[in-house]
Amino acid sequence: MDVEVVTDGLVFPEGPVAMDDGSVILCEVGRGQLTRVAPDGRKTLAAETGGGPNGAAIGPDGAIWVCNNGLTHTYDHDNGVLLAAHENPAHEGGSLQRVNLSTGKVETVFDSFEGKRLVAPNDLVFDKAGGLWFTDHGVDVVDGRRYGSLYYMAPGGAALTRARSMLVSPNGVGLSPDESVVYVADSHISRVWAFDISGPGKVASTRGRGPGRVLLNLPGYQPLDSLGIEADGRVCVATIQTGAITAIQPDGSFEQHLFPDPRTTNICFGGADMRDAWVTGSGLGQLFKTRWPRPGLRLNFNA
Repeated sequence: MDVEVVTDGLVFPEGPVAMDDGSVILCEVGRGQLTRVAPDGRKTLAAETGGGPNGAAIGPDGAIWVCNNGLTHTYDHDNGVLLAAHENPAHEGGSLQRVNLSTGKVETVFDSFEGKRLVAPNDLVFDKAGGLWFTDHGVDVVDGRRYGSLYYMAPGGAALTRARSMLVSPNGVGLSPDESVVYVADSHISRVWAFDISGPGKVASTRGRGPGRVLLNLPGYQPLDSLGIEADGRVCVATIQTGAITAIQPDGSFEQHLFPDPRTTNICFGGADMRDAWVTGSGLGQLFKTRWPRPGLRLNFNA
């Protein structure tokens, strides 16, 4: 698979969104901003979000919605690779933001649930009705970890519900093509969960103590990051350390496509046939483009 470097010089890129005009808007977590990358690699500022914008998606209103982790970590280089090195002592919590792409105006939609701050919102996906699933990754602290959750925002932002709590490190999130399943990548345990959706913002109960069905546990040390979905239902999850996108079939079998960055963080699909794939590499600060073997799933909303 041929891989093109579209642009570099990004500071911890994440959350790419393939736009209708051929550009890609992505999050620069380490700069606290959204950046638009033109097809020729030129970069322009789309919006200053502050904090740590981590995931982005176009909503039914044409705005870009952002999971902002509040800048959970400080960053450092190790042999030229950018790493989220240390817990940020100034971190107080994250938020769900809405960004007007015409004006660059940023507004906070939710920063708490039932009176408690969201910890570190990470990734998001809109369903056909305009409801929003998003993950709260949690955060590492000096004496352990604050666990994360899976949330759902009702269409129009009318209400916020928590579908699952006590997840170790929920990161990437995506919906099956028929929207009967919501998938969550659990970073630290290298696992992809499959939650059967039983209603708006609700997932079915599971037997035993497991929070959901296990789609895949990757062997060895292969932490997972954000994800995209293929048109045939494969889950494509960024795989750190390996530097790959792992494409997982609904039966749990998988293949891995390697990229030239050990800290591959996310993928999005676009183009006329949905086979153009853009992949972010946070370690080297690059945006890659390639032709994917199969079409990606067209998202419900774009701009």
